[in-house]
Amino acid sequence: MEASALNETSSTASEHDQEHVLNHGGRDSKPDFDREEEEEVRGILQVISSTGNFWHNWDKLKSMLSCQLKLVLSEYPEAKMTTDQQSASLGETYLELVTRLDEELHCFIEGPPFTLQRICEILLAARSIYPNLSKLALALEKNLLVTSTLIVCTKPYPQMMPNQEPEKASGEAQPESNSIQNGVEPMVRDRDEIMTEVEADMVDMTIDMDAFQEMVGPSEASSTADENS
Repeated sequence: MEASALNETSSTASEHDQEHVLNHGGRDSKPDFDREEEEEVRGILQVISSTGNFWHNWDKLKSMLSCQLKLVLSEYPEAKMTTDQQSASLGETYLELVTRLDEELHCFIEGPPFTLQRICEILLAARSIYPNLSKLALALEKNLLVTSTLIVCTKPYPQMMPNQEPEKASGEAQPESNSIQNGVEPMVRDRDEIMTEVEADMVDMTIDMDAFQEMVGPSEASSTADENS
């Protein structure tokens, strides 16, 4: 009886140790992301997700991906279920799931899988894409069960997006220049110029009326002659 209780205690302790290792990136990596490190990793993954290329040493990048993977998985409620609940929901325990996905990631020795861009997209927005852990696990597994790999990019590393403030300033200054073109000045024209245009229009109308009378006059005369006959 005592031996059984001892074995159960030992198993629980072993599970706890394994959970600590998996949730914190393994014994060989840093135990935790601080905020600055997490932002740095997310920045690197965002560059990869937007370009489809990578510039970092693969072993270093793989460690980042491994830590981010475990961090993302740990945010799902299934991670806090009992092992029986996890097995019923996932078909395996949470620890087995994390271990399996992490091992699949570490199978890539020479370089990252060619699905690296999609993996980064998933890890950056997992909760908004996949509502539960089982769907997330299937998506990650699908992108990790490939054989083709990428090679490191030799192009310059993308720089930070330029400050948008100058563009806003120029955009705000534009209405001021437009006010000169479309505002008061074009509306306030010389009175003589306007009157000249009006007089010209009146002359054109007079000429048109005279021409109309010349055309209509003979026609009416001809019609009157026909009636008298």
